[in-house]
Amino acid sequence: MKQFIEFVLRAFVTGLLILVPVYLSILLLLKAMSSVAGIARPFAMLLPEWLPAEHLLSLLLVVIVCFLIGAAVRTPAGHAIQERIEKSLFERIPGYALFRSLTQRMAGKDEENVWKPALADIEEALVPAFIIEELEDGRFTVFVPSVPTPFAGAVYVLTPDRVHPVDVPFTHALRSVSRWGSGSKELVAAMKTANALK
Repeated sequence: MKQFIEFVLRAFVTGLLILVPVYLSILLLLKAMSSVAGIARPFAMLLPEWLPAEHLLSLLLVVIVCFLIGAAVRTPAGHAIQERIEKSLFERIPGYALFRSLTQRMAGKDEENVWKPALADIEEALVPAFIIEELEDGRFTVFVPSVPTPFAGAVYVLTPDRVHPVDVPFTHALRSVSRWGSGSKELVAAMKTANALK
């Protein structure tokens, strides 16, 4: 019975984590299309009536705007503006930094401010964690996610002897948390290898 309940919970959480971002993305796309429908309407009247021209042109306009913003952000000036907007506006939104860091890591970006998988000594046990930053005195700020979702947890500031970086992909560490610790043996093995190399 316990295994059945765990299976149901695991399936529900996994489905939720997949479905919610897709649902929100579709809602935002539809909202953006309805916002630009007024601009597309005059052009849609020039096309045949059997064609859903207003919707197609609205979608095309949203896609073009997304492309232009993406291309602009890739320039040095655009990147600077993006960072300024993120620091002054978006980082004040609860959860934004978490999602940004997770998506960066899943996209394979290896930046200094991106979380690094680790095992942390908490209450005489090793727990999966992510190194958020290293302080000037050598201590680490670590985030210990709750199971089975990595979007909530606790933050600790720990001395270096209590934080053990592991050489595994970020997605593997994230998968281990979302699967109630399944796959942790690879995290421990990676920690042992890292310690052996010191």
